[in-house]
Amino acid sequence: MGKFKDIWNREKDGNKAGQRSFLRFAIVITAIFVLFLFIKKDNLVRWMQAGFTLGQQERRIEQLKQENEELDARIHMLSTSRDSLENFAREEFGFAEPGDDVYLEE
Repeated sequence: MGKFKDIWNREKDGNKAGQRSFLRFAIVITAIFVLFLFIKKDNLVRWMQAGFTLGQQERRIEQLKQENEELDARIHMLSTSRDSLENFAREEFGFAEPGDDVYLEE
């Protein structure tokens, strides 16, 4: 910490006045930039969070599109094939024709 305090003491610049002056300038600019990032309304952190959220939402949209396509295919199959509709009704709702044996799982 002692060396950091010495950076601000212009009496200790000696023959490295230009380098130490640039170092002071770089520290001040960096501090202002960091403050700007975290104080400004549209800062980098919020931008990154928004990008992450957008990526999650796009993946969710793709999942829902795929589920929708699967459901559409199932609807088409059930509406065009009487056998598949009967099979679906038996499996999902326990429907049976007279004389069929029905076994229920718990």
